[in-house]
Amino acid sequence: MSSEPTTAQPDEFEALYVQSAQGVTSSNGSMTLQGLAPSTLMFSDRPERIVGHLTSAQFVEGWGDGDNSFLDDPPNAVLSFLASEEETPEDVVVTLTNPSLDGETLTYNVNVLEGEMPNETGPCSLFIDPIGRPLSPVSVCGVRRRSRRRARR
Repeated sequence: MSSEPTTAQPDEFEALYVQSAQGVTSSNGSMTLQGLAPSTLMFSDRPERIVGHLTSAQFVEGWGDGDNSFLDDPPNAVLSFLASEEETPEDVVVTLTNPSLDGETLTYNVNVLEGEMPNETGPCSLFIDPIGRPLSPVSVCGVRRRSRRRARR
């Protein structure tokens, strides 16, 4: 598998995003993350693996920023959850639009592409695909982690 050279500046990268919550509810084409973690994790894959975070408010505020933004080209995402303690995790693939943040509650309009959206469930993670998303700034926290990791080698 060949990889194309990146045109990203040293302080930018293509990020995948993960949002975690204590639970999710859904109805009428919307999904609400309840007890949302205060930050959205972002990370990159090759050539340089970068990990950082931004507040969930910053994530929502940046929804329409840049060319090919999530507003222009809504992202696909995978919601992973446990329906009960004894089951294996379940996944549902969705397209996300129109995020609305209110404290620790984040609501998206969703179009289910694959799987079945639960009406209500417990702890969950939402994995958001970056395709079409503008490059993300590297967080100070992520840069510090990389520097510490390199110093240990």
